[in-house]
Amino acid sequence: MTFPFWMLIAVLAVAAFSIRVLGLLAGESIKSSRHSWMLDDLPGLIVVSLVASSLAGQPIGTWLAAGVALFVAYVTNHVIWTMCVGVAAYAGLVWFGF
Repeated sequence: MTFPFWMLIAVLAVAAFSIRVLGLLAGESIKSSRHSWMLDDLPGLIVVSLVASSLAGQPIGTWLAAGVALFVAYVTNHVIWTMCVGVAAYAGLVWFGF
């Protein structure tokens, strides 16, 4: 490999490392601030945003299966049951042509 390729690899490695270090420093400063309560809800908010963006533009069968999974998650508060019932609901709806 030539020198420009090695320089590109080095710059990208430093950039990746810097992003992680800055994230750790920012997380520590937020954790010790008065805004730390937001970190408690962050994992759930990330999951909701990922699911909502995945459902955009999907057919009605996908929305119905997501509704079934949401109901199971609310009733049981169990991740494995929610995934199993959601997949089964989607498979059943696809089987019946929704």
